[in-house]
Amino acid sequence: MLKTSEISTYLDKINFLEILKDRFSKKKYNSIIRTVSYNKELLELQSSLVDLQNWIQKNNKKVCIVFEGRDAAGKGGAIKRFTQHLNPRTTRVVALAKPTTKEKGQWYFQRYIKELPNNGEIVFFDRSWYNRAIVEPVMGFCTDNEYNIFMNQVNDFEKMITQENIILIKFWFSITKKTQKNRFNSRLSDPLKRWKFSIVDKEGQKKWDVYTDYKNKMLDKTNTAGNPWKIIKSDSKKSSRLESIKYVLSLFEFSSNNLKK
Repeated sequence: MLKTSEISTYLDKINFLEILKDRFSKKKYNSIIRTVSYNKELLELQSSLVDLQNWIQKNNKKVCIVFEGRDAAGKGGAIKRFTQHLNPRTTRVVALAKPTTKEKGQWYFQRYIKELPNNGEIVFFDRSWYNRAIVEPVMGFCTDNEYNIFMNQVNDFEKMITQENIILIKFWFSITKKTQKNRFNSRLSDPLKRWKFSIVDKEGQKKWDVYTDYKNKMLDKTNTAGNPWKIIKSDSKKSSRLESIKYVLSLFEFSSNNLKK
C-alpha cells in the first residue's frame, strides 16, 4: 500500500505533466519527456560507471576503451558522458595530435603504447592506432606499404595488449552520410564548435565511398574473437551514448555493488 507521501509525490508528477501538456505542443511535450527520460537513465548508468571505476582501482585492473568512427560520429560526446562523474586521478582521455618528426621515425604503435592504462586505470582513446587503417590511407597520410604493415601487425599488437591483462574494448560509431553532413553544417554555424571542423572533415564527405571501403576491410580483418568491435549506430547521439555505456557495463557482473570480471 502506498504511503501518503508517495501518493503526494505521484500526484505532483501528474500535475506537472498536465501543465507541460497545456503549455507546449505535442511534439515539444514528447521531446521534453524523452529528454527527461534520457537524463534519468544516463545518470543511473553513470552511477554504475563510478562503481565500476572503484572496482577497477581496487583490483588493479587495466581498461582501455577505443572510440573509432567517421568524423562527427559522436565519439567525443560519448566519451564526455563516460567520464563526466569519474575520478580524474584514475581516468585519462587520449586524443593524440599528428605524429612529430621523431614519432614518424618510430615503430607506428610506439606512441600509443606509452598511453596504455596502468594498474587501476581506465583510458579512453578518442581515435587510436586505427588512424592508419582508414584516415591515413584515405587522405594519403601513409604509403600503401605502411598501411599493409599495419594491417598485418594490428591483431598481434592487440593480442599482446590483452596478454598483459589489459581489458580492450573497441567501439565503432556508425553514422549515415546525411547525418554527418548535417553535423558538419551545425559545427560551421556554431562559433563554439567551429574549431572541430577541418579540411579532413570536408574531404571525408567527398571520399565517403573510399572511406567505407577501408572501414569494411578494417572491420573484417580486426573483428577477432579476442578483441571484437562493438558497432554503435549513432545517428541519435543520446541513444548511442546510452548504448555504449550499457555495453561496457555488460562486460562486468554486478553483485551487491561488487563487480566481478
